[in-house]
Amino acid sequence: MYPEEIVIPMKGELTENGFEDLITPQQVETAINEPGTTLFVINSVCGCSAGTARPGALLALETSTKKPDRLATSFAGFDYDAVNKVREHLLPYPPSSPSIALFKDGQLVHFLERHNIEGASAEMIANNLTAAFEAYC
Repeated sequence: MYPEEIVIPMKGELTENGFEDLITPQQVETAINEPGTTLFVINSVCGCSAGTARPGALLALETSTKKPDRLATSFAGFDYDAVNKVREHLLPYPPSSPSIALFKDGQLVHFLERHNIEGASAEMIANNLTAAFEAYC
C-alpha cells in the first residue's frame, strides 16, 4: 500500500475539482449504477497519471460543453477494495492504472487504458474524453 502522505495530494488534484473519492465497493456500485453518466478515474502514483491522465480529465471537463453527471475516483494501490470493484465493471479489460472510464446507466461506454494514456499529452486525452462526452452525455 502506498503511504497516505504520498496519495492524499494526488487524490486532491481530482477531489478539489469535483471528483468524489470512493473508498468502498458499495460507493463504487452506487456511483456506477446511478442513472446517467459517471466519469471514473482510477488514479495512481505513476508519472503518466500526474502528467497526462489527471490533467487530461480536468481539461476535458473544463472545455467540454457536455459533461458527465457524476465524477468519481479511486486510487490504485491504496483503495484496494474500491478499485477491485470498479475493475469488475471494466471486464474484459485487464487491470490498468491509471485509467479513465465513462459509464452510462451502469454500462461501460468508453475506456482509456494505461497504454492509451502513456505517451499521450493531456490535450490528447482531453480531446478523446470530450468526444466521448459529446457522444454519451
